[in-house]
Amino acid sequence: MSTPTLTGPRQPAASGAKARQLIVLLHGYGADGNDLFGLVPVLAPHFPHAAFVSPNAPFPCTMAGFGYEWFPLQDRSAASIAAGVQMARPILNAFLDAEIAAHGLDDSQVALVGFSQGTMMSLDVGLRRRKALAGIVGYSGRLVPTGDLAAEIVSRPPVLMVHGDADPLVPVAAMQEAVATLKAHGVDAEGYVRPGLPHSIDEGGLVLAQAFLKRCLPHG
Repeated sequence: MSTPTLTGPRQPAASGAKARQLIVLLHGYGADGNDLFGLVPVLAPHFPHAAFVSPNAPFPCTMAGFGYEWFPLQDRSAASIAAGVQMARPILNAFLDAEIAAHGLDDSQVALVGFSQGTMMSLDVGLRRRKALAGIVGYSGRLVPTGDLAAEIVSRPPVLMVHGDADPLVPVAAMQEAVATLKAHGVDAEGYVRPGLPHSIDEGGLVLAQAFLKRCLPHG
């Protein structure tokens, strides 16, 4: 079976020149690329040399009846979710490979920004790519155990995770556990709790992401 080709909104570098950086936005369950693409007007002024792309997840959402999913959630058991992440892994990897080649960049010039399921995919793929990405920002997500991470981890990009302590869908403890696990595997990971925030992204979380990405992405 052929690998699905992901499509979604994109924006070239605001500088008007060839992009020197690429920021990939990965949406959550039941949304589409336009959802996180709404962050571009906030982020782009801080990264004039960055192109942005926000692909739709590969599968129509099976429960919501609209939008897309990286993996199904009818069965929320750990085994089913792990299998779903593993199924989507090569699809996201192929998309990243194609985007990096099309822009003439290297993994070290690419950052992932994920939300919920998009965070889960960002962490899974980012730790297993042959070359380290510049960094990963994960909102309202978790690290999905899909095997022996100690044996499978290949690269260790820095990670920022931000999570609301009023999240009813993914408990904040999942973020704290993810950060602890990442640190235990040698990843430079930091986590921030946003008081009173549900399953969402707030202005404070965006400020944290801007500062993090400025540290991670190469300048020039």
